[in-house]
Amino acid sequence: QHMLEELLIHKPDDPIQYMINHLKQNNDDAPRICVLGPPASGKTTVAMWLCKHLDAIRISQETLLFKEILALTKEAKAYKERKQKIPNALWANLIQERLSNVDCIKQGWILEGFPENQEQARMLQSSGIIPRHVVVLYAPDTVLIERNSGKRLDPFTEEVYHTTFDWPSDPLVQQRLVKPEDLSEQQMSKKLLEYHRNFPEVFQIYQKVLKSINADQPSMDVLSQVLTYVQTRHRSAAPFTPRILFCGPPGSGKSLQAALIAQKYGVVNICCGQLLKEAVADKTKLGELIKPYIDNGYP
Repeated sequence: QHMLEELLIHKPDDPIQYMINHLKQNNDDAPRICVLGPPASGKTTVAMWLCKHLDAIRISQETLLFKEILALTKEAKAYKERKQKIPNALWANLIQERLSNVDCIKQGWILEGFPENQEQARMLQSSGIIPRHVVVLYAPDTVLIERNSGKRLDPFTEEVYHTTFDWPSDPLVQQRLVKPEDLSEQQMSKKLLEYHRNFPEVFQIYQKVLKSINADQPSMDVLSQVLTYVQTRHRSAAPFTPRILFCGPPGSGKSLQAALIAQKYGVVNICCGQLLKEAVADKTKLGELIKPYIDNGYP
């Protein structure tokens, strides 16, 4: 399915060779996950945990700007230094360049906090970046504002902690925690308003592969629900012919269930007992062999 998506997007001159190269280079089982949510909802914690568990590559706006050496990094940093908003097209190109690297192709990727709006999502789609799973974290705005004020960062591991909800037990980790440049309560409220305005459009684009998870619960519960979801396989949109087998002891309701399923989904109901009886009634060679068993009461 992914290969067909790539064919439709890129429209190569030689489709056969393109498919051969795709099969050689790509790992279609590798995770392709977006972790979205409002500020302070726990996106970084979830994304880092998934990367460790799935051995995937974590991509965020921070890693693209400060940890990667990409052709467009310098241009994006220039916007940041001028305190200007980085254009959506530049973000999309940065992400496309990073995801085309071998490690992302082979190991898969976790894209944290992107796309933020409909335009960014459309740009990712047009570049062939289509996530298999989209996780959206949510919590009441009051909780998010409180979390924002207590956030602490480990500069060595980049893991995020909280003075109230998630304080590390290791004294060494406690000593090196720093307070990040948090938003003021007014700035946070503005960011939340912008998120709530943009998110419905993003939801519409990814609704078939999206799951919302309540972030206002113990972190291990959140991580467990996220992992359960990203390990599921979505049903393919390709046409298929159902083949269903009903088994069970006599009187368990096999015939009734088979008839109901056949009626609902328009499939052919084949009853083995009925086939045997018809063979006997038609006096076929097979029927003659079966008749003694049926006369003696065998099923």
